[in-house]
Amino acid sequence: MSPSNCSLCRFWHSSIGKNHYAHFLHTMIHGWGIWMFRATMLVALALHIIATVQLTAANRAARPSRYEADNTMVASKSSRMMIWSGLIILAFFVYHILHYTVRIDPGLKQLADYGENWAMTIAGFQCAGYALFYIIAMALLCSHLSHGVGSIFQTLGLRTKKTAPAIALLSKVYAVVVFIGFSSIQGSPGSQTLISPATFQNTSKNCTPSPTPCH
Repeated sequence: MSPSNCSLCRFWHSSIGKNHYAHFLHTMIHGWGIWMFRATMLVALALHIIATVQLTAANRAARPSRYEADNTMVASKSSRMMIWSGLIILAFFVYHILHYTVRIDPGLKQLADYGENWAMTIAGFQCAGYALFYIIAMALLCSHLSHGVGSIFQTLGLRTKKTAPAIALLSKVYAVVVFIGFSSIQGSPGSQTLISPATFQNTSKNCTPSPTPCH
């Protein structure tokens, strides 16, 4: 295993493998914290979708017919693809929830029952299609975020000709950092090997997972 892969392994094992993060989420406020967080996120998602639909409808009502020549000069590519990227992200969100929260996959459910969230996370990325979909969704999400961060400053009246370049740079850097952070798990050893509950404890000791057949 390369040093970079082993470093990623140790990082993800320290943050997910020992299950501190998952344990904290499921025990804070006597177990109510995770449900409060989920409810808040779902409400925020619903409001975001409603606001997007209303804004799109208002834009179309303001100009019933399209321009004869669509030569956009100011709007960024991220802003012009917000609707389509948003729909793909929404589809990924639904699948991701079914994959890791509802756990429709019996194998992932078994790992969750063992309390091995790190192993469950790695096992979930054994499917090349899902791993690719994850990276694409993260790229679109970061494109979404890049536009969103800039829009926040504009909404607050902080975006001017002087601050625009710095805000644009901040938006892009933030999006890239988020993308690298979430996609880095793809470089962990779990991308090549499947970890079962029985081999999980041995894996954590030497950062070298033992492969087991993927059924």
